[in-house]
This record gives sequence, C-alpha cells and structure tokens, in this order.
Amino acid sequence: MLQKLQELLMYWDYTTWYYLNTQWHHPVLDAIIPYLRNPWTWAPLYLFLLVFMLMNFGRRGLVWCLFFLLTFALADFISASLVKPLFQRVRPCNNPYLSQVVHIIVPCGSGYSFPSSHASNHFALGVFAAASLESRVRKVWYWAMLWAFSVAYAQVYVGVHYPLDVLCGGVLGGSIGVMTSRLFLTTTGLEKKVLKKQTAGS
Repeated sequence: MLQKLQELLMYWDYTTWYYLNTQWHHPVLDAIIPYLRNPWTWAPLYLFLLVFMLMNFGRRGLVWCLFFLLTFALADFISASLVKPLFQRVRPCNNPYLSQVVHIIVPCGSGYSFPSSHASNHFALGVFAAASLESRVRKVWYWAMLWAFSVAYAQVYVGVHYPLDVLCGGVLGGSIGVMTSRLFLTTTGLEKKVLKKQTAGS
C-alpha cells in the first residue's frame, strides 16, 4: 500500500514536472521568469519592508525585522543543511535520465533538489509577514502568497526543481512562518490586541 502510494506520488511529480518544464514554455516567459527566483529582484522589497517597519513601529518594528531575519535563517538552514542532505535528491537539470528533455534556462547548480530552499524561504517569509501584519495591511495574505507561489513556480519552470520539491518546501517554510509569527505576536503583546480586535468585530 505504501509502495503504491509512493509510486503514484512520483508519477504525479514527474508528469507535472514534464508539462511545467518542457511543454508550457514561451520565449517571453523564458526571459521574465528567471528574474522571479533571483534574490536581487526582491532586494528592494526586503529593504522597503525593513525600513517601513522601523520607521512606523519603533521598537516593535525592530523586533519584527529581527524575527523576519530569524525566519529566513531558520527556513534556509533547515531546508538546505538538514533536510537536503537527508534525501539527496538529484536536481532535474542534473538527472542523466532527463537530459534529453529538460528545459534549462538558468545555471543548474550542484546542490540537492528536495526540498526547494527557494520555496521554503519565501513561504516562510510570506507567511510570517502576512500573519504578523494581517491586522494592519489589507489583502496582505493574497500578495504574500502570490509572491511565494510565483517564486516556487519559477523553480520548476527553469528546470532546477520538481513540483514535489517546491510543494514540500512551501509546507516546511509555511510551518516555520506560522511558528515565528506566533512567537513574534506573543513576544510583543500584539497577539492579545489582534484577538481583542477580532472578538470585537465578530
């Protein structure tokens, strides 16, 4: 039973990867999508968030910035240093059995594939930001998840990850984001204010 489930999961993973990476391509997307996964593309966003929080929320803003950095550090360390060496999955762009079909549009890299650290990091940051700011920023969940999903999709599109890599990376990162956001809200006393506001509005 377990083996059958594993076979079905791997069939879904490879089939979905095949279409996302080798079939659903366009020259315009080939030029744009690599930028979605480039950390420097989002550097202005990170800088804006840090400056905005520091200027508008004082000490709590500083604590938020520290938790933001902690969230990234945890997600990156757990995914890249703990989980990847455990599974040692070869990237599709380095898989000799896929060399004739894989569509590679960025340097492949020599690291392992599972889970995607890009997905883990961005879902961790997205969930942390959304969960900690949802009472103050409208539609923050929508934009945060759109951002994280776009980065995760880009990883499969450019040929460096399988769908299962980004899916599990997203779950891992999202879980870390939930944990750090709860810790932030509890530490700063904002959790009680959020609950009070939600109770008053219900």
